[in-house]
Amino acid sequence: MRTNIEIDQKVIDEILEKTNIKTKREAVDLALKEFLRMIKLKELSELAGKVNWSGDLDSMRTD
Repeated sequence: MRTNIEIDQKVIDEILEKTNIKTKREAVDLALKEFLRMIKLKELSELAGKVNWSGDLDSMRTD
């Protein structure tokens, strides 16, 4: 998908400088994926203590 957005050039320059990313497109794509990953991790952490699980871990272990 093609879109036009205005991005702070200083931020892009810093990302390109501190990583091995070569293009603005790669930088934006990675940033969006990382942001989505952070959201999913937050959602997962919010489930702590809310999920009921039953089972026998000893019988499930294979080591």
